Amino acid sequence: MTTEKVSFLLNWQATPYHIPIYIAQLKGFFEKEGVQVSVLEPSNPSDVTELIGSGKVDMGLKAMVHTLAAKARGFPVTSVGSLLNEPFTGILYLKGSGVTEDFRSLKGKRIGYVGEFGKIQIDELTKHYGMSPDDYTAVRCGMNVAKYIIEGKIDAGIGIECIQQVELEEYLKKENRSIHDAKMLRIDQLAELGCCCFCTILYICNDEFLNKNPEKVKKILRGLKGATDYLLKNPQEAWNLYVDFKPQLNNDLSRKMFERCFAYFSDSLYNVHRDWRKVTAYGKRLEILPPDYQSNYSNDYLTWDEPEEVADPLEAQRLMASHQEECKSCGGFRRLIVSKT
Repeated sequence: MTTEKVSFLLNWQATPYHIPIYIAQLKGFFEKEGVQVSVLEPSNPSDVTELIGSGKVDMGLKAMVHTLAAKARGFPVTSVGSLLNEPFTGILYLKGSGVTEDFRSLKGKRIGYVGEFGKIQIDELTKHYGMSPDDYTAVRCGMNVAKYIIEGKIDAGIGIECIQQVELEEYLKKENRSIHDAKMLRIDQLAELGCCCFCTILYICNDEFLNKNPEKVKKILRGLKGATDYLLKNPQEAWNLYVDFKPQLNNDLSRKMFERCFAYFSDSLYNVHRDWRKVTAYGKRLEILPPDYQSNYSNDYLTWDEPEEVADPLEAQRLMASHQEECKSCGGFRRLIVSKT
């Protein structure tokens, strides 16, 4: 049996930042382009690049560092666009846990991580700060890092600002504690990377599917661009449509995650060349990529003009951090405008 539908695998269960994919379905943006897309949710997020790279699934989502590592490990995938740009990623902890702004306070602590590369990152950081991987206890948590922190199973864990940190803040609020007691040691700052982009969420394709179906991929990306434009202009209407389709997300926690994700959505969908250079170099530093590795991304399937990159990415990140603090305090749908080159 064959099907004309393109299979599209999310990077984990439906969550607030997956909204463009579902809006493209629900508002007919895929249909307008003449393509049919079957959206799938994985039972294990670690399987995503293997399933796409092996050709069992055509397209999907994955973070940049995992996309790079997948091809280096023999699973041919290519990023054809960006969904979520540079969400702040770091080691989350609660004030009073014994963890402080000094990375070395993690010595002797239990640190949670989502998948294999999270542990590689922490191991590399321990060396950077005069420690060793034996100086902490690693606990694989999957996507339940915030839950494990709340339950006391770990002292800290890797998460992103607009998802797991929001979970911790909502827990603190219920405990009549300040939401500012949810802290993060940003990995980009700890590792002196000059970017947060290793966890940028990408639209990726199986290479054989991409080579055989370039026009279909272009149509799917046009549908996703139309959906993204719609939700950025109409965030409340888009959210109402999404939670009507996914009622399990119709709660205050998911709504706040969506508000915090809102500033990170890529309005152009373009892969950012500077970010790919930085993360490719970081992957080589982590020794998950060989020294001669070439970045596996392409903007050739995006059929609109490429925007200029920001003039000062570090200043843009400083402004984004301030912007997200305002969103944390006031809520609502807010976008940050920064100067281009």
